Amino acid sequence: MVEPLVELKEVSKSFGSKKILDNVNLKIYPGDALGVIGPSGCGKSTFLRIIAGLLSPDTGEVYIKGQKRLGTIEEGESSLGVGMVFQQSALFDSLTVDENIGFALYRYSGLPPKEIRELVDQKLEIVGLPGTGDLYPAELSGGMRKRVSLARAILTDPNRSNDDSSIILYDEPTAGLDPIASTRIENLIHDLLTVQGICRAYAIVSHQDSTIRRTTERIIFTYQGKIQWDGSREEAYASTHPLLKQFFSGSIQGPIP
Repeated sequence: MVEPLVELKEVSKSFGSKKILDNVNLKIYPGDALGVIGPSGCGKSTFLRIIAGLLSPDTGEVYIKGQKRLGTIEEGESSLGVGMVFQQSALFDSLTVDENIGFALYRYSGLPPKEIRELVDQKLEIVGLPGTGDLYPAELSGGMRKRVSLARAILTDPNRSNDDSSIILYDEPTAGLDPIASTRIENLIHDLLTVQGICRAYAIVSHQDSTIRRTTERIIFTYQGKIQWDGSREEAYASTHPLLKQFFSGSIQGPIP
């Protein structure tokens, strides 16, 4: 029986009096290209941040490759092989592309700078940005900044085998991009799993129809703190479930106010 790469058990998270996630259970398996969809403000980004170790659940347990998360990365917890690409790329404007991608290794790994630069250059080749290491974020287009963020997500410390790229989390990776730039990012996301084998699975939050269709094979629909639907992309688009029908049609009539 295939073991899940990620497992959430009865995970809940609230901010103040608002419950964002309510006893969520989920398994993400090797090979999964998972789309996380639902209305704005329903906890999709929170869901990713808990998996990534950027937030701790109020209750429940999170397992990565069978290992229980005991805290957050800020508290010293390992990434456990989870990389994340943020909606706004989250690059340091004052650092070069090389310094942004290799930031964690330069700061914490103890590896020689020359070796880190070689690792960074390898990742830049993979995301289609060779020779850009000395540029600054302000010199890049929106699509290029997204790819730099992706390169950072797949850069791991070769001396820490537990931090190999097992799963990549994407939070609205094509938001704000033109259709051509979006297609480049969508193809890259898909190829990193299915062609290059850089990661073993990924989960992607998106509201963009082209991104959902191009990058996902499985979809979960989140609403009111719970996973309301889980199935294949084809089943999702053909479903008569009221939430899915309203979401995909963009209708203002339906269960989502």
